[in-house]
Amino acid sequence: MFRKAAYSSGNLSVNLIAQAFATYLVYYYVDTLGVRPAWISLAMIGHGVLGAVLNPLIGHLSDRTRTRFGRRIPYIAFGLLPLCAVFALLWMPPSDPEWTFLYFIAMVFLYDVLFVTVVLNYSALFPEMYQSIRDRAYVSSWRQMLGIVGMIVGVAIPPLLYPLLGWGAMGMIFGAIAAVFLALSLWGSRENPGAVHSAFRLTEAIKHTLGNRAFVMYVLGSFLVQFTFALLPAGIPFFTKYVLVREESFNTLLLGAIFVTAIPFVFLWGRITEKFGPRRGALAAVLCYLAALLPFGFIQGGMAAMITAAAVGIGLAGLMVLLDVMLSEVIDADERKTGFRREGMYFGMNGFIVRWGVSLQAAVLGMVLEMTGYRADSSVQPPSAVTGIQWMLGGIPIAALLLAFCFFYAYPIGKKKT
Repeated sequence: MFRKAAYSSGNLSVNLIAQAFATYLVYYYVDTLGVRPAWISLAMIGHGVLGAVLNPLIGHLSDRTRTRFGRRIPYIAFGLLPLCAVFALLWMPPSDPEWTFLYFIAMVFLYDVLFVTVVLNYSALFPEMYQSIRDRAYVSSWRQMLGIVGMIVGVAIPPLLYPLLGWGAMGMIFGAIAAVFLALSLWGSRENPGAVHSAFRLTEAIKHTLGNRAFVMYVLGSFLVQFTFALLPAGIPFFTKYVLVREESFNTLLLGAIFVTAIPFVFLWGRITEKFGPRRGALAAVLCYLAALLPFGFIQGGMAAMITAAAVGIGLAGLMVLLDVMLSEVIDADERKTGFRREGMYFGMNGFIVRWGVSLQAAVLGMVLEMTGYRADSSVQPPSAVTGIQWMLGGIPIAALLLAFCFFYAYPIGKKKT
């Protein structure tokens, strides 16, 4: 049990640095350092494209790696300290402002390469290390619980640290914490020496992956779910300000209600997965998540919003647990068909595809606000904009989840048992 918890602790590190990066880095470089927003926006577009492309490339490389230490572990072992060091350096730019933007580009590039290398190989160990549904459900529950803790720390703690210690000290503290838990995770990791390395070339590997019907159904459903995961925190600040007419600090309470509720429920969903299987569990989780979002379309009171947010955490916890378990099943089925263990390519292609869900979220949010008459310079929005904001949480995500339900229903693995 301790080794399983040790391996799972890596997810705390992953979410800690990922959430701190996503939530505060642009703010730091634009608002504190004064870099032009347009330049940072272009750099972040490049960051998104690079991260997406790196996923299948590094996944394929990992699948074909042969060393006496294994395929995945060497990448984690040699990458974890540089990753944490580069994360810390992101918050310590040069004093000369003329070099700040170039420094930003260089550090973000290094961060992307190291993050994908370490995290993809860490994730790829999960299906290989844990072969039974029982083990996968149990370990996935621990991974997601610890991941939520890392997410909360990465979002909630920086405003308490950087005013007191500075941004650089905050980066060093978070980098050190991430290094400790990644090292603990590495200690809890092992590889199957009998796993057959992939012999496919890159194009063949991509063709076989996208030709796998189970993967296509899974990844389309996963893409839509991840889209709703991105739309929820992006839409809540608008919902708080213009629908609830509450102070900005209420955003933290709503997001906290979602994630604090999710923590105990990840273990319940682990038991459901073990008993009923990943496919049935995913269908149930989608329905729970969908039903919980419905009140966002009409509620206008703070207490009702808090109750709704807590209910959202229940279904969200299930999907967090189940997505990696379902992908593990896909990888097992692929091995029976091809004779190769290709966790790297499957996690890489999944990362490539679902990463665009964040881009879709940004496009949808902007389009809804534009079409409904939202005015950024006004503290009171027209009724059409308020309705549009309600639809961002209580309409559009529900439509996406209905489509996700259809794809998960068509997911063939375990279908005969339902």
